Amino acid sequence: MNKSIHAFVVLAYKESQYLEQCVKSVLRQDYKSDVVIATSTPNDFIRSIGKKYNLPIIENRDTRKGIGYDFEFARKCVDNTLVTIAHQDDIYDKDYSERIVNEYLRNKDSLIIFSDYYEIRDNKKVYSNLNLKIKRILLQPLKLRFRGNWIKRRVLSFGNPICCPAVTFVNANIRHNEIFSSNIQSNVDWKAWEILSKECGKFIFVPKPLMGHRIHEESTTSYIIKKNIRTKEDYSVLCYFWPKWIAKIIASVYSLSEKSYMTNHK
Repeated sequence: MNKSIHAFVVLAYKESQYLEQCVKSVLRQDYKSDVVIATSTPNDFIRSIGKKYNLPIIENRDTRKGIGYDFEFARKCVDNTLVTIAHQDDIYDKDYSERIVNEYLRNKDSLIIFSDYYEIRDNKKVYSNLNLKIKRILLQPLKLRFRGNWIKRRVLSFGNPICCPAVTFVNANIRHNEIFSSNIQSNVDWKAWEILSKECGKFIFVPKPLMGHRIHEESTTSYIIKKNIRTKEDYSVLCYFWPKWIAKIIASVYSLSEKSYMTNHK
């Protein structure tokens, strides 16, 4: 079997009721990507999904715990040119892979290629709310022909508008050996983009919602927001772009999007 240029690495953790939906969505792509499951919590449930769909399961045997270690492992556990870390609770529209691969073929010097996204709330697709509007505004500069490091850093300097599960990595173009930090819970992805924003290479944005990010009570993101971890880490990452006093102001404004995020989840 010939290897696809693109692979989905479905990052599975414990026993998510949404894992099978995620797997189905990446298997029914118009462009036939390779699909594997990666996990640091191997169990009978995950193995049963792998067996049902004839998917390899790659176990992360690193004893170190944390989201960053899991993401870094998933990014590197296959050697396809393009790698998407598919979060187990999310789903991908059938044209995601095709659009991403076509963008890569036009921009082979890119570091990451990512699409717009919609939220899934109570099994309904939500294409517009305060959180999504803010992120789309922040991403507008990436539509410009000139997308150098200054533009990449300005896009990130007011918050994290890039949805991690919507991102595909061009690993061969990434110089840093590790981009996901092990000591961050909420903003492990935002810090990764900050690192990549200093590297030579493009951030390619596809301004069409091609995947759905699920919002629910049990998600890691919801837990982090409730524990007020995100607000503290927002400020920490903003300090990479701004003096501390400006970072505090931006963090307080950006926290408004969290209220939108948690609406209807009380």
